[in-house]
Amino acid sequence: MDTAQQEATARARELQRSWYGEPLGALFRRLIDDLGLNQARLAAVLGLSAPMLSQLMSGQRAKIGNPAVVQRVQALQDLAGQVADGSVSAAEATDRMEEIKKTAGGSVLNNTAQQTSSTGATTVRRVVREIQSLLRSVSDAGDIIDAANALAPAHPELAEFLRVYGAGRTADAVAHYEAHQS
Repeated sequence: MDTAQQEATARARELQRSWYGEPLGALFRRLIDDLGLNQARLAAVLGLSAPMLSQLMSGQRAKIGNPAVVQRVQALQDLAGQVADGSVSAAEATDRMEEIKKTAGGSVLNNTAQQTSSTGATTVRRVVREIQSLLRSVSDAGDIIDAANALAPAHPELAEFLRVYGAGRTADAVAHYEAHQS
């Protein structure tokens, strides 16, 4: 790989970090490990071609273009957490992955605040990830920051929202969300 390709890959991974909270290679490898999948099976559940998954993992491509695929990634992250905490068995996880595979995405803001995990607690991270997904499906992080900077003088709260959810890390957005719920 030449220097230009290395720089392009590094840029793509940094964009992935800003859009998805971490490079997709790390995220997908964790899902593969946590859910006992291989790359072909993960690609099938997400609704991606195997070459597209490979390009996203390697940093040859930065963005998941289909919001429904982003939602499936989020659903698999939630499922992996439930498997890890023991609230979902391996057999149940297999069934859930088939359900996730069939989802077309639907409305990003489909009463998510009312949805709960199997423990009954509101899934704040999922709400935040869906807000991030919606913003990031509309524009890239650089344009969102530009819009936030333009709004900041007259509407600082909206500018902060755009920066935190549109271009920030998921952990920071979760903290912001929790701080603004009363």
